[in-house]
Amino acid sequence: MTRVKRGTIAHKRRKNVLKQTKGFLWSRKTKYRAAKEALQHALQHQFNDRRKKKGIFRRLWQVRIGAATKQLGMSYSKFIGQLKKHNVEIDRKILSDIAMTNPNIFKNIFNMVSK
Repeated sequence: MTRVKRGTIAHKRRKNVLKQTKGFLWSRKTKYRAAKEALQHALQHQFNDRRKKKGIFRRLWQVRIGAATKQLGMSYSKFIGQLKKHNVEIDRKILSDIAMTNPNIFKNIFNMVSK
């Protein structure tokens, strides 16, 4: 019977894990067992943080809109309530961008809904 050399796939998998853990601290980048566990945790955090990022950005937009409306003499919640009452369908991302880059346009929107 001929000799069968094994381990190429296992070696490839281990090499791939170590390549993904490049930049990790201590033995978590060089030792396969530690690297595998560190990578599992890193991927789990990565997955969760992609979802958290959406809420973080929404809070940022709310703070920006709140700061712009405070300067014009209204609270954030009242401003959003007035927008809904007047059926203005501009989302918070666009409103915060307008408030930062074009304060005059934001003021026009503010005056339109605060009548």
